[in-house]
Amino acid sequence: MNVLITGTEGYLGSIVTPHLLRAGVQVTAVDTGYYRSGWLYHGTPLTAPTQFKDIRHISAADLEGVEAVVHMAELSNDPLGQLLPNITYDINHHGSMRLARLAKAAGVRRFVYMSSCSVYGVATDGDVTEDSPVNPQTAYAECKTLVERDLRDLADDTFSPTYLRNATAFGASPRMRFDIVLNNLAGLAWTTGEIRMTSDGTPWRPLVHANDIARAIQCVLAAPIDAVHDQVFNVGDTAQNYRVREIAEIIAAAFPGCQLSFGENGSDNRSYRVDFTKINTRLPGFRCEWNAERGAAQLAALFARIDLTRSDFESRGFTRLKQLEYLLATGQIDQDFFWTDPFAHPAPATPAPTRREETLA
Repeated sequence: MNVLITGTEGYLGSIVTPHLLRAGVQVTAVDTGYYRSGWLYHGTPLTAPTQFKDIRHISAADLEGVEAVVHMAELSNDPLGQLLPNITYDINHHGSMRLARLAKAAGVRRFVYMSSCSVYGVATDGDVTEDSPVNPQTAYAECKTLVERDLRDLADDTFSPTYLRNATAFGASPRMRFDIVLNNLAGLAWTTGEIRMTSDGTPWRPLVHANDIARAIQCVLAAPIDAVHDQVFNVGDTAQNYRVREIAEIIAAAFPGCQLSFGENGSDNRSYRVDFTKINTRLPGFRCEWNAERGAAQLAALFARIDLTRSDFESRGFTRLKQLEYLLATGQIDQDFFWTDPFAHPAPATPAPTRREETLA
């Protein structure tokens, strides 16, 4: 199967691409190149040549011979969406739907859309399922609901979208992110020896390891179309709903000597527990292999192996908002987030790691 993947140079993309290549999938890789400075360790010995192109510039010619699209290339996380909501809607909603319409017109049969459990927002009536009402609290989450809605209008006998509502991702990636909860707390524990929570940690968050997200994508691509056609799947495991307090306690236990403290109720009111029964019963072959404890141990081993420093942890390359603010401030991207000359086409060579090369098992 020839699969076009967008966002291959990102946190998840650098995990998903080699995973699918190992499974025998032919990958056509596309990425705009915003986050290429975020290179934490050598962990992608198997990858695909990347075409550096904004999804808003993908053409029909790029989709010739493509049998499936896995679409991950959107502006990620809620703070960025709140800072620049107009750009978030332009890329995440309109750009995604432009790609979907081009794919359908080009005869692409499958379209796997990377959505998010953040669409549930605030949920107080038990574990939410794929049939529960959505309640997006941010521009990022609202765009996810809009794309899901509009993709359903395209679904027919010739075009089969599937919507993967991922829990909050965690775990090691060569293109690391330290702006997501478990990874952030692990970085703090290693570099400062202290986790000082500004809230009481009572909100619920579902977690899923990046490797398990890659496994879910592989299972969707391998499944019979009638099993995944126009279907929403929450991606994760019901046992991996954690209070933020529990996540902090797991991290503190994985980093000996880490001091942990909590504050009062925080301003972030998002809290939701998610039911993952559907994906574990109706998607052939899918099971999560990771939990928070194993992920925390993985990060502790990685940080020791590469000698992670505080400056590394706090650098812009590993925080999406910081990196995009830098690209804007230095004029490398314009106010519409298009690359400006002479940076319109980032150099295609993969940057060499600056630390001792290790492949994390």
